[in-house]
Amino acid sequence: MPAAGPSPAPEADVPPDRVAAVRGFNRFYTRQIGLLRKTYLDTPYSLGEMRVLHELAHPSVEQPTAKDIGRALDLDAGYLSRVLRNFEKRGLIKRTTSKNDARQSHLSLTAQGRKFFAPAEKRSAEDVAEMLGALSEREQSELVRAMRTIETLLGQEADSRPARTYTLRDLQPGDLGWIVAEHARVYTREYNWDNSFEALVAQIVADFARNFDPAMERCWVAEMDGEPVGSVMLVKDDKPGVARIRLLIVSPKARGLGLGRRLTDECIAFARAKGYRAITLWTHECLTAARHCYEKAGFTLTSSQNKMSFGQNVVAEFWDMTL
Repeated sequence: MPAAGPSPAPEADVPPDRVAAVRGFNRFYTRQIGLLRKTYLDTPYSLGEMRVLHELAHPSVEQPTAKDIGRALDLDAGYLSRVLRNFEKRGLIKRTTSKNDARQSHLSLTAQGRKFFAPAEKRSAEDVAEMLGALSEREQSELVRAMRTIETLLGQEADSRPARTYTLRDLQPGDLGWIVAEHARVYTREYNWDNSFEALVAQIVADFARNFDPAMERCWVAEMDGEPVGSVMLVKDDKPGVARIRLLIVSPKARGLGLGRRLTDECIAFARAKGYRAITLWTHECLTAARHCYEKAGFTLTSSQNKMSFGQNVVAEFWDMTL
């Protein structure tokens, strides 16, 4: 049984089905929140124009200039200039010459502008509340978490993204199903293993649940942003006094954090504390990151076997450690 997640796959072109999925989501969501209408929130203005008013009602910088708004909203300077002139003509915004630079003007909403914008902002909040109200508490949390993930992944440059962190915890309801599904997803996508592998993982998980000995066995789950991103099991081997590492997996989103090594170290520490005299595991030669992890932890490759498994020619390996 492979005992760790595979090494990161090399960069490749984005599969067409993923591009289509994102485009499909964009079409769905723009329709869902009414972005395709000529006017937005039953006002005389488009979404872009209302976003300018929103930026002035809730500026990201103190005393914003037209340049600040254009940068915040990624708007064309010519388009923004026309929008601002129209708002100024209608008495919704005012310009104040900068005290530090007479060539610059600070922008703000007038009293009339605030009066106009307030009902639109309230209507927007009510529309979102109505949309969420059709969902259960769990579904609302799931939706908000997914939106935060999208914002985090797409809204920041790679070098400015917040540090990724994870926590380890014990099993919770639903984790065993996730372990089976994540193994199937990762190994099918990255190694083209067939569904016999998923069946094997499901059997191992079922055996763990059926025969679990809390005094001598344990499963750790790594969580990031409220979602599982890795796991490992330490179980009793058939040989007395020997523990076995099973089903160590690290999701692609959690790679590069040393999680595989951390999960392995947790297994070793637990085995020592419980008085096991050795640990064994089964993995495959193609899992280079896993093999490196085991070697660094002190495991030794004791045997290997060429065979046809999971629809592929593989080299199965057995690694052992004396405690």
